[in-house]
Amino acid sequence: TIISSLLPLVMLKLTRVTKKYGTQTVVDNLDLNIPQGIVFGLLGPNGSGKTTILRMAMGLLKPTSGRLSILEKYSPGDKLVRKKLGYMPQQLAVYPGLSVYENVLFFGRLYGIPESVVQSRTHKLLKMVELEPEQNKLAGDLSGGMLRRLMLATTLIHQPSLIILDEPTAGVDPSLRLRFWDWFAELAQTGTTILITTHHISEASRCDKVAFLREGKLLEYDTPESLMERYNCNDLEKAFVQATQARIGG
Repeated sequence: TIISSLLPLVMLKLTRVTKKYGTQTVVDNLDLNIPQGIVFGLLGPNGSGKTTILRMAMGLLKPTSGRLSILEKYSPGDKLVRKKLGYMPQQLAVYPGLSVYENVLFFGRLYGIPESVVQSRTHKLLKMVELEPEQNKLAGDLSGGMLRRLMLATTLIHQPSLIILDEPTAGVDPSLRLRFWDWFAELAQTGTTILITTHHISEASRCDKVAFLREGKLLEYDTPESLMERYNCNDLEKAFVQATQARIGG
């Protein structure tokens, strides 16, 4: 129908997903729809199931029960969706012995991008993450903030449709953190979907939508503005605390 064609595609859909390790339930009967072209925040303390959800979305883990789908027709890990995914881990994931420029170029070549295209994209990405002046510097000589920017550039080189960012601003100073969120917003405007986890719950107010998780269960799913209004506060972290207390109290 005309109406359904105007609705955004669901980039990642979780339907009654449960993940257990032995007798421990890490993700508990989770339903979640992440539309295409938004910045989506998975928020919760350690042990809430965030990293497990990311690993299932990448096809590295299979759910114990339930189903995950990408673009409403693919399963995570399918060959057809591998090149559509970009992943930036918490841990260092660049080569210290290569220069900034060589790192981005190398990751592009791994994806089989034609040489003229990969060189052009490398220059554009280094400009975007403000690393052009450092492009000949060895990655091993970069500061922590510069390394995070370089990792973002290597994640974006193949122009993925779904970018999974695990604590991308960890250890980053506040001013650079704001720049990261500017870049995420710019990417979403091009139709890219960004799935992000962060311990800085307050900064996730820059997300289009967020999910509050606790012990593998979904507490809330809405826009940051709606959640802050619902819990009558002006800080997303306070809204999360209140959502948790309300669930425990109930």
